[in-house]
Amino acid sequence: MTYTIEQHVALKRVSAIAPSPDGRWLAVTVQRLDRDGAKYVSDIWKVPTDGSPATQLTRGDSKDNSPCFRHDGALCFLSNRQPNEVKADEDADKRMQVWCLPVEGGEPAMLTDEPLGVEGFRCAKGADRMVLLAPVLTDVPLEKQRDTAAERKKKGPSARRYGRQPVRHWDHWLHQNEDFAFTHVIACDAGGRSRVDLTPGARHEFAIEPSIDVSPDGRLVAVTRQTPGIDRELDTTILLIDADTREQRVIGEAPCVNFDAPLFSPDGRRIASTRSFRSPKAVGRTLAVVIDVASGSVGELAADWDRWPSVADWSANGRQLIVSADDQGCTPVFTIDVDGGKVERVSHPDAGGAHSDLAALVNGRVAGIRSTLLQAPECFVTEARPGSRPKTLAPLSGHDTADFATVENLRVKSTDGTMIHTFLVRPKATRGPLPLLLWIHGGPIGMDTDGWHWRWNPLLAVAAGYAVALPNPRGSTGFGQDFIQGIWGNVWGAQCYQDLMAVTDALIARPDIDGERTMAMGGSFGGYMTNWIGSQTDRFRCLITHASIVTMAQFTGTTDHPAWWYLEMGGEDPYADMARFDRYAPIRHIKNWKTPALIIHGELDYRCPINEALNLFEALQYHGVPSELLVFPDENHWILKPRNIVAWYEAVLEFIGRHLRK
Repeated sequence: MTYTIEQHVALKRVSAIAPSPDGRWLAVTVQRLDRDGAKYVSDIWKVPTDGSPATQLTRGDSKDNSPCFRHDGALCFLSNRQPNEVKADEDADKRMQVWCLPVEGGEPAMLTDEPLGVEGFRCAKGADRMVLLAPVLTDVPLEKQRDTAAERKKKGPSARRYGRQPVRHWDHWLHQNEDFAFTHVIACDAGGRSRVDLTPGARHEFAIEPSIDVSPDGRLVAVTRQTPGIDRELDTTILLIDADTREQRVIGEAPCVNFDAPLFSPDGRRIASTRSFRSPKAVGRTLAVVIDVASGSVGELAADWDRWPSVADWSANGRQLIVSADDQGCTPVFTIDVDGGKVERVSHPDAGGAHSDLAALVNGRVAGIRSTLLQAPECFVTEARPGSRPKTLAPLSGHDTADFATVENLRVKSTDGTMIHTFLVRPKATRGPLPLLLWIHGGPIGMDTDGWHWRWNPLLAVAAGYAVALPNPRGSTGFGQDFIQGIWGNVWGAQCYQDLMAVTDALIARPDIDGERTMAMGGSFGGYMTNWIGSQTDRFRCLITHASIVTMAQFTGTTDHPAWWYLEMGGEDPYADMARFDRYAPIRHIKNWKTPALIIHGELDYRCPINEALNLFEALQYHGVPSELLVFPDENHWILKPRNIVAWYEAVLEFIGRHLRK
């Protein structure tokens, strides 16, 4: 069996779920190619939790996503589809609004008509209340918002003026002038009527990816709120708003604190979240917390569990939190007892896989999305007790298990004696030693997991006849706090590099690996490490570096969150001693680089700006190193558009093939 780039791009992408109130089915967002194959659109599907066939609920070339059930059982979702009763303006398809599928069936109806669209929403589970996140122009009447925004877009002014960082985030500039729209929290009834702006004075506090929830009785709204911290990074606390009285209070204020998405308990008396504290000396540890709504007190859960939980849901009885966490190369399902803090692993130890978008069902089971390195994401259900095995529900992706490939879990001793976990993915039926691709994950705080990857999928390389190593060197999550700490501070090119070389040494010693035909590649931090490898050794035949960093001190002033960069570098001052700050900057060792390289970058990437790619390309060209530059003007840190994805994979596989041929 083969697996082509076109097959990969054409697969349907299961991306979000919401369980029905009775737990009998899941509303599932599924992305697919549009009729021209130029962009992804999305539909909502009905997937029964008993394993019965799925049914498509919405259709068309629109983006239908973020399903959420209303108190009466109707299904709400966000969509940019054309209004069915209101004459659409030319920008209607650029705005998301809340739509609703009635319980009795029929065509979706548009519930909201926010002038500038809706960014996110939640429905109260037991009351006639809905809350929205929506951009609002300051001091402009509601009925004039849309026309005013269109006028400013056409005629200006376009100037942005800033008094503090950050000024950019990922791929867009942050609005810090009164002429631009700020995200507000809006309350209305479940039909989109009786609209009330709960935060009329909001400016920057909801500018970056706020998360929102509403209590089951619809009275309280919890939303993450950002303010400048003493370290110039953003503190994230939880703003609690009474939707009836509009009274507000802030929960969790502390120096250098970050809370994640708030989740109300079934009885509305508590809020679950995660919390971490920033420090230049130690990487912030993520802990699950439960907040008492009445007092605002915050209690930590499972503080002795050496993993980073992601809180997904409350159990139906409110006694447990349903969480996932990276763990030894997998991302299993866990529960945390709310009263005692006891952690139990739900997923069977040998089940493997990556589990996300978890949701508790009323019958005590857990639903979510599961994938492996060989299986595309699909919906699943599992019992919420230890040792349970997931049951895959009706398949939606169109992908069968990649039976042409095999996955090995390896442990390799590094130079300091620490064992380094690595996945080796290779063709199942092969003759002779295989060329090796060392793929380095980003982050650096992250993990190569036994899960599907849309942007860096090893199966396409395996189908082309390569063995792909996916190592988890120092800094990888899922192996304990001390292991993560090994990358914190200005030590990126130190032990992590040694870990990667130890993995490479162990792999090329195997009889099924051709040690004379190896290459290395990575994106973001993985791109940095590929650059560092290029400046330290010529053992690889070629290198591919995507969205990478090659400078360190210069990078400080161009990345979108420079204050975070100071923390990652251990609080060192790049302006006081640039040479020290740049001791692990690949650009300082560029004369040592001999290996042919392909440099890839999206021009809209503000996290690792394109000047890093241009710096590297010019340095290699100047020193006569065979090098190529591939730029995507309309992409950011990731390559997201279908035809660009095809171009990316084609360029990568062609470059590898050219340099690793016998």
